[in-house]
Amino acid sequence: MLAVRELRRARVRFGLLVAALGLLVFLILFQASLQNGLLTSFVGAIRNQSAPVLVYSVDGQRVIQASVITPELDAAVRSVEGIGDTGWIGQGTFTVAAGGQRHDASIVGVDNPALGYPRSLSAGRLPSGLGEAVASDADGDLGFALGDTVVVEPGGLVLTIVGVGRDIQLNAGPTLFTDFSTYSEAVLSNNPDGMAPLPNLVAIAPGPGMDEADLIRRINEASPDLDALGRSQAADLTPGVAQVRQSFRVIFLLYGLVIPCVTGLFFLIITFQKAAALTLLRAVGAPAGRLVGALATQTITILGAAFVVGLALYTPLSQQRLGSIPLRFETGAVVVWLVLLFTLGLLSSLLAARRVLAIDPIAATTGRGDL
Repeated sequence: MLAVRELRRARVRFGLLVAALGLLVFLILFQASLQNGLLTSFVGAIRNQSAPVLVYSVDGQRVIQASVITPELDAAVRSVEGIGDTGWIGQGTFTVAAGGQRHDASIVGVDNPALGYPRSLSAGRLPSGLGEAVASDADGDLGFALGDTVVVEPGGLVLTIVGVGRDIQLNAGPTLFTDFSTYSEAVLSNNPDGMAPLPNLVAIAPGPGMDEADLIRRINEASPDLDALGRSQAADLTPGVAQVRQSFRVIFLLYGLVIPCVTGLFFLIITFQKAAALTLLRAVGAPAGRLVGALATQTITILGAAFVVGLALYTPLSQQRLGSIPLRFETGAVVVWLVLLFTLGLLSSLLAARRVLAIDPIAATTGRGDL
């Protein structure tokens, strides 16, 4: 009962540590949601579309809107052996009026319904004709909900939202999936004197028995101006994604260093402060294992209380929207950091445990009570 009694006697001291660690837990979990929400809003439309392979032009540097597939490149792609099905994808950024406000929205045009549309919908259906679109369910409160109408400006092209999907945003803004004819009309409505737009990507499904990696290799070998990528690879290699992940890794690493430092230093200071009492307990026969067990009990109790505090702060915030970034409760991050923080916290408390084990019971009878 040593651990419990000490926790009761020093409620303020231990309460401040719980509060400090709880805030750190909250910041860690919030940053995890922020990272996943940011990446999803940036490349979710790529990661969650139905085409297994996407072919860019090399000059596009893996940015959809910057890539242009000329007729020559399109012919080179389609001549590759092993291709099952193909389709065009076009993408542009347009000013649209929705919900009484103007927004910069990405419109993605797909000419093959089996390649390029979202793989699953939260509600509604895929576009089946001119002027229909699928939107992200994260943008419903902005005027992109099922049944809403969106007007492309200038030009006045009206798009009706017939379906909504989860995690299908592009470039951290409202995103609309339409058929390629509607996309072309949106482009021409902005520039009536222009020509029909070329596709930005070629979407491909491997033929029967064709390995996806082998097909990607064949396409890239067909022309030095082609850059074929798998669906997940295309999302991960979009410019900016790696930099965002690297930045958050540094932040999480710093958090991982702060937690054990704070926990270990706190218990080390506490151990020094009660050196005389610990020495006396050892002198009257208290086993070192019992004292170390009391220290471990205190560490687990404090870390558990801190995690509960952090989780209580994080849960309501994880259901909110931060600008154009939808946040959500990240169960995987909660489990990973729960295990990691308890492990790091217990390991850091070993510093204090070493001081307890080093106590010489004879010191109580000789007047030497220092640790």
